[in-house]
Amino acid sequence: MSRNLPTPASALSVSAHPDDTEFGCGATLARWASAGCVVHLAVCTDGSKGSWDPRTDVARLVVRRQAEQREAARRLGATGEVVFLGYTDGELEAHLGARALLASWIRRLRPAVVLGHDPWKRYRIHPDHRQAGLLVTEAIVAARDPHFFGEQNLPAHRPEHLLLFEADEPDHYEDAAGWAEAKIAALEAHESQFESTMGIDAADDGTQRAAFAQRIHRELAEAGEAAGLPEAEAFKLLSDL
Repeated sequence: MSRNLPTPASALSVSAHPDDTEFGCGATLARWASAGCVVHLAVCTDGSKGSWDPRTDVARLVVRRQAEQREAARRLGATGEVVFLGYTDGELEAHLGARALLASWIRRLRPAVVLGHDPWKRYRIHPDHRQAGLLVTEAIVAARDPHFFGEQNLPAHRPEHLLLFEADEPDHYEDAAGWAEAKIAALEAHESQFESTMGIDAADDGTQRAAFAQRIHRELAEAGEAAGLPEAEAFKLLSDL
């Protein structure tokens, strides 16, 4: 088990949907950003399935979720790029074209640390999370080796570390003490997801929002217990990429 990488000069979180980064590593990114790390976010899908209302205007939802993601990044203190790969929500596949696209962003942004979903999480039923995890691992291999996608005319880049969130068998923990509120504030930027993801409905008098905040604190405390920390975010760490 390891704890707390040195603050990287730059980091890129690759998520399946808007809000996945905040759930998976929001406190870590907020802490790094405050210490001078340039934080970038890449979102693989357009978030167009993110509503339980069959009458939702999907095109407007896509625009709204992009705005929410940008605001969430601002609340985390992220000063880098917010990139939308634009694949249809629920239909993401780690195909060669997607690998090339994400590899090109890794080469452009040159992050020291990449973060993403663990594609090997057991019993996962959402296909986008699994595919986004596969995509980030495959894109790192492509980005580091110069003979992959040479037509991009971009220099190869090898990140120092890959942190996989949602891992069944985490072996690395990042201290989240003092950063839960930044994580919660960033999650609350995703107002379109209040009902479906956070259990907060339009008639909430503040009770449901408080319960959601308590849930986040509880999850951070449970992760921290495994590492001897008050609160933490848990990852599978891959180095020597």
